[in-house]
Amino acid sequence: MTAKIFIDGEHGTTGLQIRTRLAERRDIEVISIPTEKRKDPAARAEFLNTADIAILCLPDDAARESVSLIENNTTRVIDASTAHRVAEGWTYGFAEMDKAQGDAIRNAGRVANPGCWPQGPIAFLRPLIAAGLLPADLAVTVNGISGYSGGGRTMIEDYEASRDEAPEFMPYALTLKHKHVPELQAYSGLSGAPLMQPAVGNFAQGMLTALPLQLGHLPRVPTGAELHAALADHYGAITGSVVDVAPLGNAERSGALDPERHNGSNNMTLHVFANDARAQALLIAVYDNLGKGASGAAVQNMDLMIGSDGR
Repeated sequence: MTAKIFIDGEHGTTGLQIRTRLAERRDIEVISIPTEKRKDPAARAEFLNTADIAILCLPDDAARESVSLIENNTTRVIDASTAHRVAEGWTYGFAEMDKAQGDAIRNAGRVANPGCWPQGPIAFLRPLIAAGLLPADLAVTVNGISGYSGGGRTMIEDYEASRDEAPEFMPYALTLKHKHVPELQAYSGLSGAPLMQPAVGNFAQGMLTALPLQLGHLPRVPTGAELHAALADHYGAITGSVVDVAPLGNAERSGALDPERHNGSNNMTLHVFANDARAQALLIAVYDNLGKGASGAAVQNMDLMIGSDGR
């Protein structure tokens, strides 16, 4: 029996990407609301309650409304908005962050799809804190760069209208209130809020997130090799992981650190660079902000929930 999938908000950036990823699938049926009824609550409610899985690609308030329209206990939900990422009763949709997380998603009725910015830092911090190599009270700063597609329709239109005149590198969230901070703190294992310094670049999609570490003040200073080994052990033990760990870095620069490297895929590559003499490390994650950072993660979570191999 094929699963019925309803993408509520299929005409937005994430929704369109999900439709593209599902276009050739024969193991599911995508049910689509007529364009003229997209904002009709009664019509949306009908589709939401008909679906086996509803994938919400909506602003936060609209996502909450969609959940409230579901009147049965059979429609399962994947929410790609920020609305439910730290909400009680919702399972976080980062399958590789723990050995048991894939099973938790597989059995969940409500899954909160992760945000793009927190996934790289969580991918580093959670295993390293769990392994005892980093303390939960570590003062953390996260920076990086993402393609402009992560900013939604208005930013996409602005960048594409400006073309070559758009800024190559534009820091934002300068009030230090990035909406992904609660999510990053909750699932990384940190006891305090990290400082996030994101930036957008003049390219459509792809991203790179960086976690610089000053380790000299720790009671026991981990080496770069120890950090790398803990990450390699963690992701190597997870069946079906799309997160891989590159060989321990030992170069001034690397072409692998291209934010567009994984565009169109659901892959994430983690890189570890260290200077043990200075007790410093730099951890860098490369992935697609529309792949593992959004639509790719949603499809991965959907496949876990319906028990599919993605074909």
